[in-house]
Amino acid sequence: MTALIETLRVRRGRIPLFHLHAARFAASAAALGLPAGLTLDDAAREAGAVEEGVVRIEADAEGVRVTSRSHESPRPIAVRSTPGFRPYPHKTTDRAQFTAACAAARAAGADDALLVAEGGEAAEGTIWSLFWWDRTGLCTPPLSLGVLPGVARARFAEMGSLCEARLPPSALAIRGCFAANAVRGVIPIRELDGALVRADERTVRLAARFWP
Repeated sequence: MTALIETLRVRRGRIPLFHLHAARFAASAAALGLPAGLTLDDAAREAGAVEEGVVRIEADAEGVRVTSRSHESPRPIAVRSTPGFRPYPHKTTDRAQFTAACAAARAAGADDALLVAEGGEAAEGTIWSLFWWDRTGLCTPPLSLGVLPGVARARFAEMGSLCEARLPPSALAIRGCFAANAVRGVIPIRELDGALVRADERTVRLAARFWP
C-alpha cells in the first residue's frame, strides 16, 4: 500500500519547519483521499524525545506510523543526470524511479542522481530539490513539471523571492546550482556530469539562514 511520507528534522528538541511540513501533509492527504483528521501531531510528540535527529511519518488508510533516526551532516556531492523523470507531486512511498536513478548514478561513480524530464529539463534529485542562481536571484524547476513541492522550496520562498525556470542539466554548473531538503538543509553540489559546479557566496549565506 502506498503511504504518504514526511521526514522532519529535529533540532534542539523541536521541529523548526513544522508549519511547512504540516501544510504540505494536509494538502497531500486531502488530494490522495486519506481519512480526514490525519495530522503530524504524533511527529511533534515524538520530537520531544529526540534532541537531534529525524522523525519520519508514514500515513495511509490504516493510520499513522512514526519512527526516528539519527541525523547526518550534509557533504558536497557529485551528481549524474538521469533521464526518465515522472511527475511526483506528493511525497509517497512510490519511489521506484528515484531508487533506480540513484543506483545508476552510483554505479557510474557519482553520489546521487538528478532526474531529467522528457523535454530535457532538470527536475529534481532523488531526495532533494534543485536550485540555482541567475540574474533575478534564486531559481528552481516549476511545479508544473511535476516536481515535489519540497519543504526546502517553501522555506526559501518564505525567506525571499524564488523564481521558477526550466534549464537542461548542462546549463546548471555555471549557475552555482545546489541541492536542498528539509532534513539536511543546503547540500552543495560539487560536480554535475563531470563539470565542476561554480561556487557562489550567496549559497553559503542562504545555508546559514535556512533553519529558523
